[in-house]
Amino acid sequence: MADEITYAIHGDDMQLVEIELDPGEGVQAETGAMCFMEDGIQMETSTGGGILKGLKRAVTGAGFFITTFHNTGRNVSHVGFAAPYPGKIIPLDLGKLGGTFICQKDSFLCAAQGTEIDIAFTKKIGAGLFGGEGFILQRLSGNGLAFVHAGGTIIQKELRAGESLRVDTGCLVAMAPSVNYDIQFIGGFKNALFGGEGVFLVNLTGPGLVLLQSLPFSRLADRILAGVKSNREENHGGVLGGLMGNR
Repeated sequence: MADEITYAIHGDDMQLVEIELDPGEGVQAETGAMCFMEDGIQMETSTGGGILKGLKRAVTGAGFFITTFHNTGRNVSHVGFAAPYPGKIIPLDLGKLGGTFICQKDSFLCAAQGTEIDIAFTKKIGAGLFGGEGFILQRLSGNGLAFVHAGGTIIQKELRAGESLRVDTGCLVAMAPSVNYDIQFIGGFKNALFGGEGVFLVNLTGPGLVLLQSLPFSRLADRILAGVKSNREENHGGVLGGLMGNR
């Protein structure tokens, strides 16, 4: 059984989730996510159940270690966790979601103590090879609250049985285990080469809840790198131009 925790999400584009812990309660979080903790909170970093558990988390894109924050005091205390890049923190009540939810790797932020973080393989090799965010997904299991983060704005889609949705490979954040996940070729020579959307799309078929993000971190990182490269080339050209003009 997971601990029952109370929370508040602060901010808009750079969010932080503040967890309220009664005496004896705990929350586990990705290493490096903690922003602050009040008196009475004690940290314990471990593999969370042996080397195999740590290796499984590392394979999904999470850290090998996980940190648990216990309220060892006599009063209610708080601990805060911050998202690593602009976007939203999404609370998932696993008990109301059927006990299990599937997430993209590296999206886990924190969860009530007692939540299991495991590997969830895609059903088809094609989805793993061309899924954009990796062959291995994360499975969060339990009956308490878990929190994942995503970039930009979050869109929720409730797919009916047999209803399908095609999504950019980086824009999928999480989905119910009842949703079928597969990869579809865009089709068309010009679409594949010049469409700017990549060669493959994720094809999701309901029933079940799907969470999407408008700004995947990979897309944000590509834009930043392109900007840095452009600035370097402009500065380099300016220096060379000045040197040539002085000759």
